[in-house]
Amino acid sequence: MKKRQNISTALNSIPRNLFSGLVVSLIALPLSLGLAMACDAPPISGVIASIAGGVLVSIFGGSFVTISGPGKGLVAVILIAVSTLGLNATYAAIICSGILLLTLGFLRLGKLSDYFPSSAIQGVLAAIGLIILGKQFHIMLANKIAKDNTIEYLIAIPKTVITALNYSDTGLKYAALAGVISLLIMIFYSKIRNRYLQLVPAPMWIVILSLSYSYYYEFVLGLSNPISKKYMIPEIPNIQKIITDLPVPDFSLISSSAFWISVIALTLIASIESLLSIKAVDRLDPMKRRSNVNKDIKALGLSTVFSGFLGGLNVVAVIAPSSVNISNGGSNRFSNFSHALFLTLFIVLFSTELERIPLSALMSILVYTGYKLASPEIIRRMFLIGKEQLIIFLVTLFVTLKVGLISGIVAGVFTTFIIHVFISKSFQLFFKNILKPNVLMYKENDENYFISVKHFSSFLNFRNLKNKLAVIPEKNSVVIDFSLCAFVDHTVMENISSYQALFNKKGGSIDVIGFDVFAADTLDPFALKNLIPISGLMKNNAGKRKKDFEALASNLKMKYTPKNNTASDHLTGFNYFITKQISHTYNLLSSNKSNCCLFDISYSEGVSIAKENIRSTMMYIQTKKIIPQFTLTKEGYLERFYSLTGKKDIDVTGYENFSKRFYLNGKSPKKILELFDEKIIHFFENNEYYHVESDGSALLIFSKERVATVKEIEKLFNFGLSLTELVDKK
Repeated sequence: MKKRQNISTALNSIPRNLFSGLVVSLIALPLSLGLAMACDAPPISGVIASIAGGVLVSIFGGSFVTISGPGKGLVAVILIAVSTLGLNATYAAIICSGILLLTLGFLRLGKLSDYFPSSAIQGVLAAIGLIILGKQFHIMLANKIAKDNTIEYLIAIPKTVITALNYSDTGLKYAALAGVISLLIMIFYSKIRNRYLQLVPAPMWIVILSLSYSYYYEFVLGLSNPISKKYMIPEIPNIQKIITDLPVPDFSLISSSAFWISVIALTLIASIESLLSIKAVDRLDPMKRRSNVNKDIKALGLSTVFSGFLGGLNVVAVIAPSSVNISNGGSNRFSNFSHALFLTLFIVLFSTELERIPLSALMSILVYTGYKLASPEIIRRMFLIGKEQLIIFLVTLFVTLKVGLISGIVAGVFTTFIIHVFISKSFQLFFKNILKPNVLMYKENDENYFISVKHFSSFLNFRNLKNKLAVIPEKNSVVIDFSLCAFVDHTVMENISSYQALFNKKGGSIDVIGFDVFAADTLDPFALKNLIPISGLMKNNAGKRKKDFEALASNLKMKYTPKNNTASDHLTGFNYFITKQISHTYNLLSSNKSNCCLFDISYSEGVSIAKENIRSTMMYIQTKKIIPQFTLTKEGYLERFYSLTGKKDIDVTGYENFSKRFYLNGKSPKKILELFDEKIIHFFENNEYYHVESDGSALLIFSKERVATVKEIEKLFNFGLSLTELVDKK
């Protein structure tokens, strides 16, 4: 049934992915041509790279919505290679670079993407958005200018607007007007409520109107298109010319150092640019899926080899077309494949028709996409998460704009680490524990997993937690406990949220506990969590558990007291605490009506280096009458050992299954057997396991030696009340 649903979903998604591929191809075509020309390579070489990447990466890759093609970061390297080695030898270097990239994929280079901080990735995305917007805005207004960097392009925007308002050239006026109208369509299209118009997405309307406008002038008015020729898609060679001019890679320089310097440079830039792009695009994916980066690296390497043999450039994962793909409904790899298919059809069948589309109109789509990536709302969002995240974001943004993509992410990583050391006030925390395994996972039962995280959890070691979550079926329930952790960063919080959404979608769940003793800069759920508050900076308690307890108190009609309470005389009479030292209870839920309370408790066992600190959630219920003292726990090896020391397991005659499952012990076996009648035994057999003790006048009940989730507390409460009701009826 599930397989049929998946097939049905895939088939239903074909139309929107086909359309998204069409829109992406219209954007990718001029970009591919432009990048190739910037490399001093034939214009068609960029298109070949896009087609090779689209076909092979969609088949062999591991991403969902990422579009592949020639990369902007490689322009300088290819340009140097062409001038040093010659064009045909550069194709040979590209082929060798693809083989090397393929090898790195088999060596699992993709794991490096796990070490990029989320705020730094967001800074890179915003920088890419500004790079796209800054340069293409001028083309959209028919003003091709050359600047040294993006900041200069952005500063020049007001001047371009003024220039466009004072054009004397008719061709430029019409080109700018086409760009402005197209941008207005992109901005206001979502506000149109006509369902028939909404059947055709905004970018497609731009293409339709552009072609209609051109045909109207040519066939109705008998005039040529008034838009300036230099702002139309440049001439595209036909398939015959491409086949005729197919190059032969020259490997004669393979033994030279210059050749291998180019190969290594191409591979390094291509791999880092692709890793960053894949990671960034995964953040944009509305379905919050995670790409198999290693598969993608191998597919990109294979695509690059094929591209080089056909006279194409290196193939990388590219952000700008990927963003366009997502914004136009692309949901799986078929959009990447269809973008390659449409590029091929354009070259073979419609090269002349494409030349009717104004570049200014197409660039408006990129300008809109760039704005969405670098929206002021993103800055506001970073600030709301935490001031330190805004600093990381801005540093990454400005370095990327000023220097480049790789320098930007390096600056972001370095800034993030420095800030983490400052906030935690402990370099030792990271230095001593960075290589230590900090994640323990075990299966509590058939459906539930428990994960405990120690020391710290940040972008530096999140992969440890990710690897554990990756092996858990998404239909299961998971509890992640950070109570033994001193520091948890924004990257971890954001990724856990993505995993929670994924598990919820598949029928499972992920509950996070242990943050009630942490502090944060803001109350945002993605805010960095630190165990030790810093005056003036980390002033808000992380608080989610407090809110959960407040909601529980309201639902259960109980009183909530969050403060620590060191009074524990009412607990010391229980057998469980004979060898344990109680520190305090907190998060108390109490009810005079039912004579019960629920609470989190902190205690320790052992001394010196053998001392272990434990936090758990328990229920204490006073009974209406005196009952025998007893301990009921799960039968295990330790309990069998207790039997050998004289603490005999009390077997209940006629209930062998109960006796096998549970270890029952106490000083008065006869009275205990009188208490454990048929109703109580059936109650224990038909419910989840809980550790239950009696001190003669009260019951102590808990499930596990860890803090319970909200769902677990509700179950514990209902279990305790039902058991007490049975006991009080005796």
